[in-house]
This record gives sequence, structure tokens and C-alpha cells, in this order.
Amino acid sequence: FMAYSMVELCWKLAVCFFCYRVVSGRVKEARYVAAVYEHESILSPNPAALVDRRSALELMGRNLDIYEQQVVAAAGQGAQIIVFPEDGIHGFNFTRRSIYPYLDFVPHSDSVKWNPCREKYLFNDTEVLQRLSCMALNNKIFLVANLGTKQPCEHTDPRCPRDGRYQFNTNVVLDDAGVLVATYRKHNLYFEYAFDTPPEPDYKLFDTPFAGKFGMFTCFDILFFEPAVNLIRQFNVKQIVYPTAWMNQLPLLSAVEFQQAFATAFSVNILAANIHHPTLGMTGSGIYTPVQSFIYHNMESHGGKLIVAEIPVISTDYKTDLEHNERFRGDVHHSCNAITSTSVDGQVCSTEGREAPGKASEEGNEWLPPIFYAEMMYDNFTFVPLWAEKGELQVCANTLCCYLKYKRDVVTDELYALGVFDGLHTVNGIYYVQACALVKCGGLSFSTCGQEVTDATARIDFQLWGNMSTPYIFPLLLTSGITLDFADHMGWKNDHYFLSKNRTTHGLLTAALYGRWYEKD
Repeated sequence: FMAYSMVELCWKLAVCFFCYRVVSGRVKEARYVAAVYEHESILSPNPAALVDRRSALELMGRNLDIYEQQVVAAAGQGAQIIVFPEDGIHGFNFTRRSIYPYLDFVPHSDSVKWNPCREKYLFNDTEVLQRLSCMALNNKIFLVANLGTKQPCEHTDPRCPRDGRYQFNTNVVLDDAGVLVATYRKHNLYFEYAFDTPPEPDYKLFDTPFAGKFGMFTCFDILFFEPAVNLIRQFNVKQIVYPTAWMNQLPLLSAVEFQQAFATAFSVNILAANIHHPTLGMTGSGIYTPVQSFIYHNMESHGGKLIVAEIPVISTDYKTDLEHNERFRGDVHHSCNAITSTSVDGQVCSTEGREAPGKASEEGNEWLPPIFYAEMMYDNFTFVPLWAEKGELQVCANTLCCYLKYKRDVVTDELYALGVFDGLHTVNGIYYVQACALVKCGGLSFSTCGQEVTDATARIDFQLWGNMSTPYIFPLLLTSGITLDFADHMGWKNDHYFLSKNRTTHGLLTAALYGRWYEKD
């Protein structure tokens, strides 16, 4: 009886202590420390030249020396995982033949448990993987890196290349004991003629003791349903590692801009490591949660940058806007509708038929701003200018209509425009986009709208919404100096997706709803 009473007393005390912590707000959420490194890789002066394995290892060794320094620095700051960029070890612009000496053999099988640092002679041509494994082991840290790999194949395999081997752009994950725990082969290659596309998309996860399971994909993958979106949907992944070699393209696809939008849209954490070559437009790394970012974007200086941040673990029970709205519209498309309310929360669009593109009203103006056309992101956008201090605008293309209510803090000598695009993007990739975008133009003429702009002074209150035909909407909010801001409100209302902000923190560059209609790619 006494033993039972003591157990009952301890249980009650424990429950009371837990309740006290909940009521007082002192329940400690699970958190972890992550690191990403933006690396200025040492490149081959002539990547098309044929070299031997020894020369290739010498070049890669110089990059691995830098990696090792950063692993030590990250571990010293308490990081439990570090991510390095795509192409950071070997570089890029190789031919299929010239990259061969740079390729490691990596077993692509979940059944093989291998510690390359401790079992160096298990496979041939694994020198790069061995060094990475030893870095992870010696510093007790999970390590994610990207390298070129090779895999022999038989000519009985109908997909086997003529040279008898597959060559893959591969991410590897080593755990804090140096064990190879996951590999991922890039699915959506971006003019990478040295590599093969794997026959099927890889859905690769790895478990950690500090944040549960992670998923991974690489660079251009982020724009496509396979494997990025399907990985998150099928496996309910909330932590993503993302090596990339991303060339920034303003105003809608700068690296940090889209990385944050992806984290927000899917309510995931993203550890994104980009390569650093400003002359090629390559910079932009960060550690992202759905509501906070730790970023680096620098087009001026040379050298790498280590980012270390503590972030919360996102529970797998947490639902995203996308998950809440995939009841969705199927094949239903709405016509352009007139703006009948000045509030997003209360707006009801009329259904009296299709309005003329560019229908707008601006307070103090009895005439309507003209519509015009300009190229943005290599696509032909339809625009309407913002000429007044405040107003309401509408612009349509195909099935998509975009609406804007805005007010400028101070009227500046900067031209802004509201643009719409609903169609197949065909330059540097083929994919279907629906976009509503408020952008700062490059100058005061209409022809400059859609140009790359990095600085702005106008701070704008706005409500932006559109009758999107896809649930996959990425909210973009980019401000002066390539800095990020966060919307006050966003989500679905009356079959329209909206994004609102009361006065941007800095001058506004881009506020956009970037929709990907994957089924129409």
C-alpha cells in the first residue's frame, strides 16, 4: 500500500509540474542547431580537359580542406548537422568524359551499412567519401554534401549508357559516427550533360536523434512535383536539406526568395546551401522556418560564409495551407471578376462575366491606367501600372485574374506595376506557371518592368489576391537589398489565394503569388 501511495504521489506531482510548465508557458519546444556553408569552390581552369584521377583528387582535396575547416567551426558552435552546396567539391561545366576522374563510387542501396572512414578499402574510388565520413566522425556531426558518383551497368539494362556506366549528381548523408545513411540522385538536371537522370525519382529520408526524419533534393528539383513535392506529401517530411548551385533571377526566382517561399508554402524547415560565384549570379543560402529566416546573399565580395542557427523542430502533426486546401478545384476555372470590396477578408467577387483586362480604379483618377505587355522571367506578362498614392487594380490573362489594393507610405519617383502570367514557361526549363506579381520596374518606362532590380525605397501596404487554379502557391516577398519580409496574412478565401502586408519593412521589390500548375507541365 505504501509503495502504491508513493507511486501515486509521484505521478500526481509529475502531472502538476507538467501542468505548471504548460500554464506558465515554460514547456520547452524541441530545437536543434543547424549549419549551412555557402562555398566559393576552387574550379578547374578547363573543365572540358581530360585529367587523371590523381589530378582530380588534388583539386577536390583543396575544396575538401575548406569543408573540413567549416565542419570544425560549425561543430564548435554546437551545430548538429551541416549542409554543403551542389557542385562544391568538383565544380561544373564538365563533359561526360572529362568529369569521370572526379567521380566516386557510392553504393546506392539502403541494405549496405558502411562507414567509409573506418572501412576505407571496402570499395574502390571512394577517397572523397572517405574524407567526408571522417569529418562527420571526428566532429560528431551529421554531414550533407554533393558529389559526382558512378555506377556500372550491364548492356542488358535498356537504359545503360553506351560507356557502360551511370553518372549521377548525388547528395550523400553521413551520420555523426561517419556512417553513410542516405544517398540521393538528382532528378531534374539543369543542362548537366555530364550526368544521367535516375530511372525513377529517389525519395530519400534519413533519421536524426535531434529532429527526426529529414528529406532531401537538389537545386532545380525545387521547381517540380517530382520528387520534391511528392516526397513531402507521401512521407510527411518537415525538415529538408537542400544543396544547390542556383543562379539568381530576379524578380521572382532569386535563391533566398524562393527558398523562403517553399518553406512557408509547405510549413517545413529548409537547410539550403548555395555555391558562391557572384560573377555567375550564384549566391543565396539560408536556414529557413515557415516564419523566420537566417540568410546570406552577397553579390559583391568573395569567399564562403558559414550560417549557424538554432531552430524549432516542426511536428509532423502540423498541417500546411496546401494540405488544408487540396480538396481543391479540380478542373474548375473562374473567369475574371470585378473588385467589389476594398477588403480581402470581406471581398466577394461578382460573377457577371469576364471584365476587360486591366480594369482598375485609383483614387483621385477618373481614368483607368493602361494595360501594357513586357517580358519578365522570359515570359510575356500583362501589366497595369501603379500611378496613384493608393488604389485598386485588376489585370487578367487566360483564366487568371490578379487583384491589388494598395497604399504607398510616401509617393516616390519609382514605377511599380501589377503583372499576371498564366502559361507554359519554356526558357531554361519547361513548366507551367500562374503568377500574380507586384514588382518595382527598372526605370520609369513600361519597358523596364520585369527587369532585375535590387534596391527600392517605397514602402507599400498591400492586399494581393488571385483566382489561382492550383493549390501550389509560393508567396514571395522580397525587399530592398535582397532581404526578406513576411506577410501579415495569407491563405485561401472564396476560392482566391491572398497575401497582405501592412507596410513592408524595407522598400518593396517583389510581392507575388507564384503558382506552379504541375499537371500542365
